Amino acid sequence: MPETRLDTARIRAARRVIDPVFLDTPLYRCEALEPGLGCAVSVKLETANPVRSFKGRGTELVASLLADAGRRAVVCASAGNLGQALAWSGRGRGLDVTVVASRFAPAAKLDRIRALDARLELVDGDFDTARERAAAIARHDGVRLVEDSLDIETCEGAATIGLELADAAPSFDAVLIALGGGAMATGVGHVLKALAPGVEVICVQPLGAPAMTYSWRRRQVVTTDSTDTIADGVAGRRPIPAVLDDLLLVADDAVLVRESSIIAGMRMLLDHAGLVVEPSAALGIAAVLEDRARFAGKHVATIVCGGNVDMDAYLRWMGTTPIDRT
Repeated sequence: MPETRLDTARIRAARRVIDPVFLDTPLYRCEALEPGLGCAVSVKLETANPVRSFKGRGTELVASLLADAGRRAVVCASAGNLGQALAWSGRGRGLDVTVVASRFAPAAKLDRIRALDARLELVDGDFDTARERAAAIARHDGVRLVEDSLDIETCEGAATIGLELADAAPSFDAVLIALGGGAMATGVGHVLKALAPGVEVICVQPLGAPAMTYSWRRRQVVTTDSTDTIADGVAGRRPIPAVLDDLLLVADDAVLVRESSIIAGMRMLLDHAGLVVEPSAALGIAAVLEDRARFAGKHVATIVCGGNVDMDAYLRWMGTTPIDRT
């Protein structure tokens, strides 16, 4: 396969560094989903860990390397999940972690970052505003800036999901991957193209946050002025050129889905799989719902990448009365 920034040998070695609590996550065929989708569906469940998302795989690599190098402080921008994961991995290695996030991020994610002993700074604006502020802190304080998807550790940590999928890959026709900054898509895509090249790698993004998909389609970076999606975990406006270069080598397709399909996917995962997931985790199901003919008769795997969701918002999306917390 063409050369990406990632290295399969390093990805295999990463499994020796990452805390086993993040590895070998459940992968199973979920037959209850299949009548509504018209195809065979396997779920790769990345929520059954201390931070309820796949991000811990990458932050374990980052924190381990920083600790080994004697670094004591780190800063990142986060929509919520990376911040939780870096706080968890950093706390275990004695790192001072600062997370910059939008004050409009889900409260549940922000509360969890605080609970993990990280310093949390909130900005008025979206994720890309937070990314600018995190970079300014890193320059001023002289500390390591972790940039999700740009830093190769975040991609190669996520790529360990691909190793686990590749072991079962002969039974899959396609893997559906949520696309935001691109760490998971490029990481998993790299491994599948190296070890299971017959599997189609399909990236899925909300129609309200299409920058990376537009960039993939046009083969050049396309930015947007704003985002409008409930899938906050993938709501970026400014793709990173190096990440796009990798994505162009490993993704077979990139599709956009409507908000109504994301909510329908979340409902299906609740009703038929017993899973409470955040919107980004339902993107794969949404893609099948919007194009049943494409996947009819095939076996697809979808990565359920996060379960950190504001419950009041979740209940509204599911058509249930929010909990009275008074």
